[in-house]
Amino acid sequence: MTPPRQSIAIGVPRASRKDGTPQTSGSLALCDWSSLQQKRRNLARKHCSPSDASSYYQKMSEVGVAEMHQFMDQLDEVVVPGRDFKIKPLIMQACANMFSEYMCSVRFDYNDAGFQQMVRNFDEIFWEINQGYAVDFLPWLAPFYHKHMNKLSRWSADIRDFILERIVNEREQNFGEDEPERDFTDALLKSLREDPCVTRDTIMYMLEDFIGGHSAIGNLVMLALGYIAKHPEIGDNIQQEIDHVTEGGQRNVTLYDTESMPYTVATIFEVLRYSSSPIVPHVATEDTCIAGYGVTKGTIVFINNYDLNTNEKYWEEPKRFNPKRFIESATLAQIRTDLVDSPTATQDLSSIIKSNNIDASNENQKQILRVKKNIPHFLPFSIGKRTCIGQNLVRGFSFIILANILQKYNVHSNDPAAIKMYPACVAVPPDTYPIAFTQRPVKTA
Repeated sequence: MTPPRQSIAIGVPRASRKDGTPQTSGSLALCDWSSLQQKRRNLARKHCSPSDASSYYQKMSEVGVAEMHQFMDQLDEVVVPGRDFKIKPLIMQACANMFSEYMCSVRFDYNDAGFQQMVRNFDEIFWEINQGYAVDFLPWLAPFYHKHMNKLSRWSADIRDFILERIVNEREQNFGEDEPERDFTDALLKSLREDPCVTRDTIMYMLEDFIGGHSAIGNLVMLALGYIAKHPEIGDNIQQEIDHVTEGGQRNVTLYDTESMPYTVATIFEVLRYSSSPIVPHVATEDTCIAGYGVTKGTIVFINNYDLNTNEKYWEEPKRFNPKRFIESATLAQIRTDLVDSPTATQDLSSIIKSNNIDASNENQKQILRVKKNIPHFLPFSIGKRTCIGQNLVRGFSFIILANILQKYNVHSNDPAAIKMYPACVAVPPDTYPIAFTQRPVKTA
């Protein structure tokens, strides 16, 4: 064994069920670390991890709000006040359109059969890869999962066909190298022509990976709605924030409201904690030492996310769903200090002052609620080089969807016992629990 040193656990197991084959070199999430992997992450970063002050963040907010208008039109047509309704397919389509519009500058009609099937295939795959089958840990069992893996392979092939036919081919025909870069697809097509290391398969895998990220958001929102339906007081608290920042519904909630809506953000974090989704396993790429334990090259390494999120050492009453555990009090002076390096500090402070009715001349008096930062034992998006590059998209779009639904509707269930949650899983079955919606009366601020 090598002497103790920094952990080198940035590969992944060779048997992945994502596409039913052991070949994962094309997948951004599932390939081993390499110079190509680093290059692809760098290419994706400005689009998938936009900073608050960037034009991409503004675009992300605008795309999310615009799609919610389309979503609400669809929801208004099918909702019967107070009657249970299976909303998941509609939410998944809205999430998919947000991603395809943001990444590819194209959206699809909710009645488009091909689009519906692609979204369904992604959701089926997301559910399956969150189940933790034995083959995930024991690759030699793959022959016994032949039928199951063929099913995953078929779903993935259908997805790639849709992306190729409905997005890539058309964009490639109309692509102009000298034109300004519009989106992630333009960036990929440009790199395809300029970088010999980037192949057509590379851009197909990357688009599949990132468009598929909508499944995580749709399932996260479904879990949040489920918890709200079981605990109506959570929805009430979120709606109080919504009514305050939108002045009684004068406008839609946008990404720029997150600093003024800590309870809503905390609810999303609590769903992530309570669900404790398993993180993609890593593999040691060389002999190393972790916390004093020798780890040989090729060993599968997991972050024990479930223990981190449910251990009483880190959380008070961890089995209780309580968004307030992510909220703390601070004075405006403290917040101003924390935001000193933020490019959006002025805008964030202005929003906080307005939403809390603060006299800025007396910054040390009133206590302001805010989301806790940098909790060391809360790692929903992993850590290190393999951290989820799309986490800003997950947090941002889920915030927009949840807040805009609750701005217009009260959420409840006629049979709360039917809302089933699965431990250590951020996925809910494709055919899952219904939710009841009742339109809210317009309120004044």
